[in-house]
Amino acid sequence: MKKILVPVDFSEYSEYALKVAAILAKQQNAEIVVLHMLGLSEAVLTKNEGQEINEAMYYMKLAENRFSAFLDKDYLEGIKVTETVQNYKIFSEINEVAHENDADLIVMGSHGVSGLSEEVFIGSNTEKVVRTADVPVLVIKNPVEDFTMKEVVFACDFKIENIRPYHNAIKLFNSFGANVHLLYINLPGERFRSSGQIEERVREFLFKADSGNMDMYNNVVYYNDYSVESGVFNYSNKIEADIIAIPTHGRRGLAHFFNGSIGEDIANHANKPVITFKM
Repeated sequence: MKKILVPVDFSEYSEYALKVAAILAKQQNAEIVVLHMLGLSEAVLTKNEGQEINEAMYYMKLAENRFSAFLDKDYLEGIKVTETVQNYKIFSEINEVAHENDADLIVMGSHGVSGLSEEVFIGSNTEKVVRTADVPVLVIKNPVEDFTMKEVVFACDFKIENIRPYHNAIKLFNSFGANVHLLYINLPGERFRSSGQIEERVREFLFKADSGNMDMYNNVVYYNDYSVESGVFNYSNKIEADIIAIPTHGRRGLAHFFNGSIGEDIANHANKPVITFKM
């Protein structure tokens, strides 16, 4: 890992993300690019009137000045940090910044949710980045003092379409020396599968994904629960996982494995950090 992109709005949630990015950067000897999206109206930027131009320049300069205080953190010492202010309004443009800077990872803060009726994450800026980003996106919703990637849960249904995110996830987690738990949630009712059926699907998946190498088969866990969401949470809590990883469909938002927006529920309600990998 060489570069980490951290989009910020100077909130406390942005600082949660920045601190985690700093921990990862030190572990990987990586750089951090901090991005602030100004979002000024095109009308303001294209008018010839001096007042509008001065106003636009004022907000651009104000954002640049805010970096001074925001980046004045002891935990950033020794890390190369580059700040950039862009007049972006569409959050898909963060993916462009990631590519321009050859970023390997995007780390973002999110408000998350406080209840089922407050789906803040869905439709939020963070969700828009997850939906459009080609590189992995790590979502941080709570302050993390000592972030590690020792125990990782990668949850999927082992369909062939998950091979790409699986490859990217394993590559990233191996760079941190993480222990990866490949999690399949078995559900009651119509979605129930026998042990033999699950094992056959997993073996086919790993055989194709790893070119016949079945070393990761011993890392597969089958967990029974009443919903995928509760199964992922319960197993992650059981092993005290540091992070939950899920594959994503960019065109449909967060991961839609099994039926319904399972990935959205996981990313919305998880207290642990969640990292997404594009299919």
